[in-house]
Amino acid sequence: MTDTLSTEAPSTALDSYSRTVMGVYESAGPSVVSIRVGSGSRDRRQQETGAGSGVIVAPDGLIVTNDHVVSSAREIDVVLFDGETRPARILGRDRATDLAIIKVSGSSLSSVGFGDSDALRPGQLVIALGNPFGFENTVTAGIVSALGRSLRGVSGQLIEGVIQSDAALNPGNSGGPLLNSAADIVGINTAIIRPAQGISFSIPAKTASFVVGELITHGEVRRVQLGIHVTTQPITRRTQRVMQHERPTVVVVTDVERESLAWDAGVRSGDFLLSVNDDPISTPDDIYRTLAGVSGGSPVTLIVYRGDRRRSLVGLAPPI
Repeated sequence: MTDTLSTEAPSTALDSYSRTVMGVYESAGPSVVSIRVGSGSRDRRQQETGAGSGVIVAPDGLIVTNDHVVSSAREIDVVLFDGETRPARILGRDRATDLAIIKVSGSSLSSVGFGDSDALRPGQLVIALGNPFGFENTVTAGIVSALGRSLRGVSGQLIEGVIQSDAALNPGNSGGPLLNSAADIVGINTAIIRPAQGISFSIPAKTASFVVGELITHGEVRRVQLGIHVTTQPITRRTQRVMQHERPTVVVVTDVERESLAWDAGVRSGDFLLSVNDDPISTPDDIYRTLAGVSGGSPVTLIVYRGDRRRSLVGLAPPI
């Protein structure tokens, strides 16, 4: 009896796993597209400059992909799940998050919606769909390896809250969806570490949904800016104690734009910026990370060190 149970249990678990992955593929697969970009030459086959993946998020042909997939494109062709090719146009791009939206003509196209990426947990099953190396309609699966990673995008800014998984990604997967077992998009696949095995990164659905909304409504992603130029400077332990700043580096304000949030708050060139809304600041990336959660019209508290003392300054974030 014991032997019978031990042989049946793995088979049952494997079958359940297989059914889940197959179900996600069958449900979301028709919404995944192959993206081919070209230079605009007459001989399109010879002048194709890149390829990637995308996912249809609205039945009218709205597609989310990576910005780096389409950034240099003069012509874009989208190959649908059934093999049909349609021209596409760019509706909006956001280099800071490496996301873009493009559109093909049509209606009642198969689409998939954004899920709750905040609900992900390490060890959770995730499925990646895309077109690695041009092999269309490819499915891979793995688990969430870690959450809350930071990834530097092509613009040089940090992308926060990035999902790390071990679902196999390869060139051509960029822009394809990462899905949960309910076939909801929880991430947009964006990067791999080439020498590594089983380390892949995806932009969380929460970020992607926000960016898509901003691009559709405003044509760009509006972000709060302090209006300062800064540099980073190392400080000694004694200076840390004097400034009440626990970090080994500090941000020095080198210039302040007039009529900006920082200028109106009273920040001046030469100030040491120690914190923004109680979040310690020790690098320019810290500023970007903190402002990502600030909404337009809200008060922003800045702690600076000037002369021989700390000062608390408050400015109002401009409407966005």
